[in-house]
Amino acid sequence: MAADTALPDAAFRSFAEGAGLMIWRADAQARVIYVNPAWMAFRGRAAEDELGHGWKDGLHPDDRATHEAAVAAAYATREPHSGEYRLRRHDGAFRWVHGHAYPLHEGEDFTGFAGSCFDITERKEAEEQAARALAEQEALLAEIYHRVRNNLQVTVSLIGLYGRAAASACRPAFDALGQRVRAIALVQQHLHEAPQIASVDLADYLTRLAEGLSQLRRTGRIAVTVEAGRSVLLEPRTVNALGMILAEIVAECLDSTGEGTACVTRVEVPAGEPDEPVRVRITSGGVAGEPAAGVPRLGPRLIAAYAGQAEIAVSGTGTPDAPLDLTLPARS
Repeated sequence: MAADTALPDAAFRSFAEGAGLMIWRADAQARVIYVNPAWMAFRGRAAEDELGHGWKDGLHPDDRATHEAAVAAAYATREPHSGEYRLRRHDGAFRWVHGHAYPLHEGEDFTGFAGSCFDITERKEAEEQAARALAEQEALLAEIYHRVRNNLQVTVSLIGLYGRAAASACRPAFDALGQRVRAIALVQQHLHEAPQIASVDLADYLTRLAEGLSQLRRTGRIAVTVEAGRSVLLEPRTVNALGMILAEIVAECLDSTGEGTACVTRVEVPAGEPDEPVRVRITSGGVAGEPAAGVPRLGPRLIAAYAGQAEIAVSGTGTPDAPLDLTLPARS
């Protein structure tokens, strides 16, 4: 489509000659017909050396094919286009530049493109440094997670060995401790597997954790359902505490019911406005029962401790008559 982008040569040159940006103009055959003083100063070459396709001598070999394909596509569509590529500076150093070009017309006739470039090397280097830092951080997190997982696996094995060697009256307590450590491992696993560790999707995390917790005992023994009425992103500290609380509710139900009883736990995230606090309600039918002899009831104290670590407000016990209501802190 023809546009009022054509500039009289005198006006174009008057603007380009005094501009600090590198400015160029190309004809309808993609041959450069003008470069301004800023371009020549950057390249350290005379204008006649840059005209036509001479300027391409400065294109980085690794960027040439991509750049030429982008230019060909722009000429085919005659639409504005942008690109980033490396261009050799007067001192021989390759610098990243961002180029943007507009199509030119004289009446209905397409006459080529005019464009500008500016040096973005510092930005690209900062992006590359950030990418390296992120990769190093992810590698460190992965290493920490694997060490924690391995240590938890060893701990579970040791608890099992000591439990089998202990007096029969003490074995239920060892079993309860072992299943809690396995639940903690699941909480860490699903937090580690979150697509974005800095901002964890609450509904996705709870759904994955619920599926994992259902595997703690025989099929059908544990059932955790999640109903999320809103989508929110939370900090890992908050999500970790919430996962630990849910795992403790499930473990407490296992402590208080026989093997033939299903531990059904319901997790609800009520709908709310974006600026309203996130609330989570957890209800379990088995937490009101009495644990086996020798198994201490630590659930309320553990839940209060987990909640305190993440500044989560807690009320209720988790029974159908008094659901465990959690109000999560606002994101900092």
